[in-house]
Amino acid sequence: MLRAIRDMVDRIPTRHKENIREWVESIVVAFILAMFIRTFFLQAFKIPSGSMRLTLLEGDRLLVNKLRYGPKVPFTKKRLPGLTKPKRGDVIVFSYPEDPKRDFIKRLIAMGGETVEIRYGDIYINDQLVEEPRIKNIYYYNRGPYGEIDQKIKVPSGYFYVLGDNSASSHDSRFWGFVSEHYITGRAEFLYWPLNRIRFIH
Repeated sequence: MLRAIRDMVDRIPTRHKENIREWVESIVVAFILAMFIRTFFLQAFKIPSGSMRLTLLEGDRLLVNKLRYGPKVPFTKKRLPGLTKPKRGDVIVFSYPEDPKRDFIKRLIAMGGETVEIRYGDIYINDQLVEEPRIKNIYYYNRGPYGEIDQKIKVPSGYFYVLGDNSASSHDSRFWGFVSEHYITGRAEFLYWPLNRIRFIH
């Protein structure tokens, strides 16, 4: 079998061999470059559910900026320095704490060391009403073991509390708790598909 393959290769004209080699080299370089960009800069992400309606709809495709918070170093728990720190109101993509192989997307509500409470649909951080429009304009429901009525949740250091914009139908921190800083992939920056919804994400 191998001998037959060698004979076939030997019968290919030298000029064609050079073209094939250049073609293969181009593919390898493009693949390495794409993996480098995906690992350290940008990653495409598709919205799988309606948990972020109406900010993001099912099937929306967006770009996640990994450089903003600092990309994770592959095969380690280390993260390179980022441009900024995660901020309240950011829409972030992260590994689902109960199954790290799955990606989730939610809005960042509270950071490590803060106390969060859902009161009459509003968010209170350290007993102060959050006035940030991206959070203030959403009605949040008291649900789950981490989102009950009259319950103040203390977010551990190095973790975040996240909620979906579609609070009536979102599996978020109210149910499973907190997101480790290490699990954050990046910030959702730009919605590029469908064409009639192209925009920056806020």
